[in-house]
Amino acid sequence: MATRRKRRPLRRLLYWTGGLVAFLLALGIGAMLALVVLFARVDPPYGMAMVVATDWQTASNRRPDWQRLDDLPRHLMLAVIAAEDQHFPNHRGFDWGSVRQALSDHARGGRLRGASTISQQTAKNLFLWHGRSWARKTLEAGFTFGMETLWPKRRILEIYLNLAEWGPGVYGIENAAQHYFGISATELDRHQSARLAAILPSPGRMNPVRPGPNLDRRIVWVEQQMAQLGIAWLDPMLLE
Repeated sequence: MATRRKRRPLRRLLYWTGGLVAFLLALGIGAMLALVVLFARVDPPYGMAMVVATDWQTASNRRPDWQRLDDLPRHLMLAVIAAEDQHFPNHRGFDWGSVRQALSDHARGGRLRGASTISQQTAKNLFLWHGRSWARKTLEAGFTFGMETLWPKRRILEIYLNLAEWGPGVYGIENAAQHYFGISATELDRHQSARLAAILPSPGRMNPVRPGPNLDRRIVWVEQQMAQLGIAWLDPMLLE
């Protein structure tokens, strides 16, 4: 009888603990969903990754000058997709084929490269911070799923272009075009677009105006990929 009485408080504790965890989990999911719904229509003034990497005062001075996707040249969109995520128009946020290929290359002795999609990078840039922790990757997956469910692809690409870092302290495609070429992003030609897209893996270490041999080769590769994909590759995304 005494043993049974001792078990009851423990059972109540486990019950209330489980209830609290479930409530906090539901609250967190609700907050994530609310943010995804909000930014489906509202242009975010900053990306969280940008703020975390700097501070609020610095971020306010580097606020991206927003460009609508419809105003940007299609070859710019194609260059970024060719360089960063060629399956972007077709996948649902995660490119499992690229993940398997990256793991296979690493198993054969190659460097472990990232396989993040444009959707995942957008989730990170908008809602999260840079890093390799499991906590961040889990949140990134949740936000990516929500975005892919509630946003059209064109919205994901628009936010990506406007929040991505294109160089030290250079955020957003409009600031990048003005910083490197002295023109608006709407005026970027095909080659300039390929140059900008080519620096995205390491924007802090690459300069599209003064490329070294490695970046020159990558620019040529991006232009070749653009030619192979063709501008019609964008149609499923732009017609959503």
